[in-house]
Amino acid sequence: MRLDTCRSRPDGFRHPVRKQRKWLPWSVTPLRVLFVLLLLAGSASADLSTEEILKKADEARGNLKGVQWEVSVVSKEKERTTEMVFFVQARGFDVLATSLFPAKDKGNKILLVSGNMWFHKPGLSKPVPISQRQKLVGMASYGDIASTNYAADYEAIHQRDENVADEPCHVYDLKGRSNKVTYDRITYWVSRERLVGVKAEYYTVSGKMLKKASMEYDQFVEVDGERRPFISRIEIQDVLMTADSTTLEFDKTVLREIPDHVYNLNLLAR
Repeated sequence: MRLDTCRSRPDGFRHPVRKQRKWLPWSVTPLRVLFVLLLLAGSASADLSTEEILKKADEARGNLKGVQWEVSVVSKEKERTTEMVFFVQARGFDVLATSLFPAKDKGNKILLVSGNMWFHKPGLSKPVPISQRQKLVGMASYGDIASTNYAADYEAIHQRDENVADEPCHVYDLKGRSNKVTYDRITYWVSRERLVGVKAEYYTVSGKMLKKASMEYDQFVEVDGERRPFISRIEIQDVLMTADSTTLEFDKTVLREIPDHVYNLNLLAR
């Protein structure tokens, strides 16, 4: 039986018949395809491997050809507040941090080269080897004031994607490749769009959480003509003593070439 495309009224007016619209399944509709393409286009990490994403996140923490900054470390434990200030020079993963405050610690130096760390202060005959894991002040370890090399120092497994303060993030499980790293294991949230670490939880080998941290990136540096976010603040919180916290404020960041002698262990005492 053939259906007409119009119906007639007695007065001769022909009323058009609307054809039923055929909908494709949601998974293959043009709207769905467009949505997926826009989503992928808006994610800076869409075509990057896990290692590449972590490298980008490392670059926002100092993994650059040469950069210097000041970091203020403020620890609040119960009713006690302690403050320290360091001048940091980083090139790749080599770091020299010189104490500026308090006055009693002025001139103390921390040197990190090829994963090994030393401490020196005026009056010592030679630098003393230390661990990145050693406590600096409050919840901060010596390794926290240095640049990160998570891409090389940790084995990373992508666990899931989830939002942190409405920002889509990749969530990685990081396991240290050696005992030289600052933390044995880290759960690490990296922004899919900005490619910076925004949150972290730190664990022991046995799986016990030590502390957690949030990161902010209100500084910017220009690398190869590209404006990139750079770390400005890290807040570390004790998971047991929730009122205790340690804040690292990064300021006065400048990109510059740093000469080799800065990282020469034999010259650290001079």
